Amino acid sequence: MGLVSAVRRLGRVRLTGRGLGACLIGVVLALVGLLLSLPDLIAAGAAALLAVALAWLVTGLQRLDEGRGALLVQRWVTPSPVVRDARTDVRLAVSAAAPTGAAYERLARLRLSEQAAHELAGHEGIRARVHARPERIDVAYSLMPSRRGRWPLGPLLTSRTDVFGLVRATQPLGDTTGVPVWPRTVELTMRTRTHGDVDRAAAGGRLQSSDDAVLREYVPGDDPRRVHWASAARRGQLLVRADESSGVRPVSVLLDRALLPHQQEGAAAAFSRPAAAGDGEWAVDLVASVATSFLDAGHPARILATSVAPAVEGVRFTPTRSARHVLLDACVDVHGHRGATEAAHAAGTTARALRIARKPDEILIAVLGPQAPDARRELAALGADGSCWALLVTPRGKGIRHDVEDTAAELTAAGWHVAQCEARTDIERAWALLNEGVT
Repeated sequence: MGLVSAVRRLGRVRLTGRGLGACLIGVVLALVGLLLSLPDLIAAGAAALLAVALAWLVTGLQRLDEGRGALLVQRWVTPSPVVRDARTDVRLAVSAAAPTGAAYERLARLRLSEQAAHELAGHEGIRARVHARPERIDVAYSLMPSRRGRWPLGPLLTSRTDVFGLVRATQPLGDTTGVPVWPRTVELTMRTRTHGDVDRAAAGGRLQSSDDAVLREYVPGDDPRRVHWASAARRGQLLVRADESSGVRPVSVLLDRALLPHQQEGAAAAFSRPAAAGDGEWAVDLVASVATSFLDAGHPARILATSVAPAVEGVRFTPTRSARHVLLDACVDVHGHRGATEAAHAAGTTARALRIARKPDEILIAVLGPQAPDARRELAALGADGSCWALLVTPRGKGIRHDVEDTAAELTAAGWHVAQCEARTDIERAWALLNEGVT
């Protein structure tokens, strides 16, 4: 591996204009010296060629992160994780590992170029502000992530010349930083007449209990009589007593991954089918907004996604809004199915797993695309207790309106509360449609 790495580094070395000129002069001097039988002229030509060869070898074999002149790269991303379509500031510092003349000499001849995934840099790329000092180079720039996911930032790409300016070498420096990108969320109102006792819980109504033992953060609207003043004084924030008998029902938010581009399309969908990729990001934003809003209203919440091998029992409810990052982290790696057949199978399999593992008082909010007949029957079986709500989304550019109507009719007949909307409807408007019972 060491030999292969050395060959690769040598392959990144290129002659500068000065180095090319030195080679041409060396060749000419050597040829003229041979023709005229002048040994001094031959030696001068050979010296020029030897100087270029030595510069090529020394510059190519040197590693910037080793030796007396070793350099270090540090990168800070704020905030982290970042949010889709939100500005993110990045600071980069290249400094000497030890205060030596060799390190300062390398810094003085260094040119930097940051590498970032297109999903992080966007169409405009990176516009950096550089501040160079003898012992350190500071770089600052901003990113505007366009897609949710985990994207690479770095390694830093460096370009440097030798002391005489004969050759230029390009070499990566430092490690790659993985940047997780959360979906964009909207704060939704949970006080709705259609949710019955969910409305009462979100508005602050709490049943009295003699064995309250769990403390959670105060939510506007909570009964002041349930504030635990001793703990609030110790921690410097309002805390209220809560327990499972307090009337707060857990909420599962289900995402139909068929709304996202198929997995084999991958990142190509963002370029070849930007509308489909945008629709998928909107669906994840909607699910994340619903889950975090319920969590902020005091409900334990979790996010589920359709899968051919669902592990519903293994996905725990997030208990308090101080842990809302758990919900958002669950959205980072969500992607589409491998095809329409897998999507239909996954919806039915997930519905069966939910029917077995679901708690008696659990509320289910589902963001679904049009379903095949078998998947519709499995989903419909969940609606017997009347605590299932579905927002049916019509994907863009597909002639499947008939399937949407059939799915809505079958779920409604089974006891689901159903509303319909187009993809990329304003999230607050989509939530209002579900609350108002518009179908």
